Amino acid sequence: MDCKLIYFLTLLSLGFIVNMSLLRCDFRDPKFKIYYVEGQRLYNQYCSNCHSITGNGLGQLYPPLIKSDYMAANINKVFCLMKYGISDSIKVNGVVYNRTMFGVPSLTELEIAEIATYIYNSWGNEKGYVDVSTVSKAMKDCNAKN
Repeated sequence: MDCKLIYFLTLLSLGFIVNMSLLRCDFRDPKFKIYYVEGQRLYNQYCSNCHSITGNGLGQLYPPLIKSDYMAANINKVFCLMKYGISDSIKVNGVVYNRTMFGVPSLTELEIAEIATYIYNSWGNEKGYVDVSTVSKAMKDCNAKN
């Protein structure tokens, strides 16, 4: 039987409400689970007001995270954007967005890794766990630029 189905049936039988985006075979990894759940909480706190709970963005004002070509091609820049924001225009899925994105300077590298794990594994994205060491390396590059 497929591991996703087994996991789903196990949670259902225990009376848990199942977040369908968590039904991944690598979800058995406890670190992935912790990062994903904490990343969702942080995303809802800091990011969802503009990018929405569903990752659809906000019309022509703020870009979507669903099937975002920018996110796929610029993972290290996305880490930097979370902390430092951006005031330049950005092109996502062929649409240019000119609104300033304010970063969250208080985010730690761990929190950035957690948010990244969440957004890169939600809404059809399936990147897997984003390690804090990956974020740390990327942050050194963006610190040099800021």
